[in-house]
Amino acid sequence: MAAPSKKKPSAEEEPTFDERLARLEKLVAELEGGELTLEDSLARYGEGVKILRVAREQLEGYQRKVEELSADSADGDV
Repeated sequence: MAAPSKKKPSAEEEPTFDERLARLEKLVAELEGGELTLEDSLARYGEGVKILRVAREQLEGYQRKVEELSADSADGDV
């Protein structure tokens, strides 16, 4: 029996920054609700940390792009 492939999701399957932010907000609300078990709280927290890491990288990429565009504009390349 073949092992399931661990291919990376395509860009179409990747959540957007806004979708990641919405998921983080939902996780925070669940954690603050106080109705989760300790195990569920830890799982939600871990998921949030992973999402936050990716969202931060994505945001840094957007910031670099804005800086590049601003530099191009200042150089008269636009």
